[in-house]
Amino acid sequence: MAKEGLFNILNNLIEFDEMNVLDLFCGTGSISFEFVSRCAVSVTSVDSNSRCAGFVKSTFDELKYASGTVIKADALRFVESSKGKWNLIFADPPYEYGQHHKFVNTILDNGLLSENGILIVEHPAEIDFSTFPAYTQTRKYGRVHFSFFEV
Repeated sequence: MAKEGLFNILNNLIEFDEMNVLDLFCGTGSISFEFVSRCAVSVTSVDSNSRCAGFVKSTFDELKYASGTVIKADALRFVESSKGKWNLIFADPPYEYGQHHKFVNTILDNGLLSENGILIVEHPAEIDFSTFPAYTQTRKYGRVHFSFFEV
């Protein structure tokens, strides 16, 4: 339900076939594959788990999606050192992560979003981003919360 709600919102905000997407804490890649299925220009998937990264890579290969990149890395370290820019960044850190605020600040401070870019962070209810720069809204789907930031 939450993923369907998220993509209903995005259908009204973006042109998928113009998006370079970064999926942080990608896990088994369900969000990455949703962007692939909607013809995103490129999708970069980052996860620290070798099995998850391997699964996403093999699925990109099976789909013959040449614009898919998989990086096995800690997501925070990746955003601290990356020089890339993306139109859309989606992050789904574990709810017990404990560094949600630092993580969002790092993405925004390091300029990883392209002009008119969107950052979406999935998080538990007790995390509040409403005072952050570039924050625009939070959407709630049961226990799942998506906060949006736009630059």
